[in-house]
Amino acid sequence: MTTAPPLAVAAEARQIPQRRAGRRRGRGAYALRVVLAVVAAGLLLFPLYWMVVVAFSPRAELFSRELRLWPSTFTLDNFTRIFTEYPVVTWLGNSVVITVFVTVLTVVLNLMAGYAFARLRFRGRNVILLLALSTLMLPVQVIMVSQFQLVTRLGIYGTYWAVILPSAATAFGIFLSRQFIIGIPQEIIEAARVDGAGHVRVFLKIVLPLCKPLIAVLILLTAMSTWNDFAWPLIALKENYLFTLPIGLLFLRGQYTVDFNMIMAMALLATLPMVLLFLVFQRYFVQGFTRSGIK
Repeated sequence: MTTAPPLAVAAEARQIPQRRAGRRRGRGAYALRVVLAVVAAGLLLFPLYWMVVVAFSPRAELFSRELRLWPSTFTLDNFTRIFTEYPVVTWLGNSVVITVFVTVLTVVLNLMAGYAFARLRFRGRNVILLLALSTLMLPVQVIMVSQFQLVTRLGIYGTYWAVILPSAATAFGIFLSRQFIIGIPQEIIEAARVDGAGHVRVFLKIVLPLCKPLIAVLILLTAMSTWNDFAWPLIALKENYLFTLPIGLLFLRGQYTVDFNMIMAMALLATLPMVLLFLVFQRYFVQGFTRSGIK
């Protein structure tokens, strides 16, 4: 039977306290990160929480001197009033129709353009991509006049298409799709090409099944931006029955008084669909950005 040298035993004994101290420091750092994450999440979620509290609170309670972080009595009166006094169902339906059409068109066009820029070889490819990306530096307000003239000359002003068509592709979505598709191994695509597959079949059978995280990111970003858009639908839609929920919020603000409870109830109705959409696609969100090479 062999025994360890005395020097080795002594060195091992000296390392035991160091390992214990390292584990304690690791647990302390982990606990600190958890606390910071909880505090940051609380700060970010507090406005949403306060919106819920005000939406379900009586109107008189909002102007009381006593600060309440929880309604004394829950009431649905604010929701009842906005549904009876305003065409909220119509505005909600308009938002859903416009958001669905814009999201579908944007995702399809962005994916097709991203595949073209990533896998096709044609003259001026990089120049066209740079020109498209340069539009990201322009504020949206700069092109609104030209956009308004365009939809007017096309004869679609005052219709859904005046909101849908100008949003049916984004430079950032094209760039994100290109970066993601570039990350797909070329060997897979070459193997399909050897089997006789053309670009359409490669795109539908090979690229699209591998782009689920990218599709989730595009759906989430496009739906959120379209659903919350206010300025352009307000310009492009001229009839009240075509307005969306963000524009409808403007009608809840009176000339002399503001009913914050009704506004918060309306804002809660406008926020919940996007919160649910994020919960559905959030597991793909980070993966879609990381695989696209964007930090």
